[in-house]
Amino acid sequence: MRFLQRQPGLLELIYRATAAALRPVRPLMKSGGAVEWLFVRVERITKGPIFDCRMCGQCVLHSTGMTCPMTCPKNLRNGPCGGVRLDGGCEVKPEMECVWVVAWQRSRRMPTYGSAILEITPPLDKSLDGSSAWVNELSGRSGRVPIGWRR
Repeated sequence: MRFLQRQPGLLELIYRATAAALRPVRPLMKSGGAVEWLFVRVERITKGPIFDCRMCGQCVLHSTGMTCPMTCPKNLRNGPCGGVRLDGGCEVKPEMECVWVVAWQRSRRMPTYGSAILEITPPLDKSLDGSSAWVNELSGRSGRVPIGWRR
């Protein structure tokens, strides 16, 4: 599954297709219940193995080169902490690559959303932990609008 994570351009196409497919069902997202339960399960099954997703409920994969910033030991959502080692390793866990170095490299291979990594991401809302990022975006709970929907 990690092979897919190393294909940010392909994943960007899948993201765009998913956003387009879900747009018509947006009203259902506001109801919660079974729809939300289903989305949480599907996201956990798919995003977990592919992205090492932490289910923060506020996914920014499309703007971080399809790299989950929550895998950063410091849970930083807006770039490296300043402790990136010379070899690109993490300051906290030297055996792992800095999540933000990887995110930057992968974002350069995303034709549509590659520059989204330069946008400031709002702080994490811990009340959305464990919920579906798609449901949160489509229902308006996250305070964000999916990129493909902006006017």
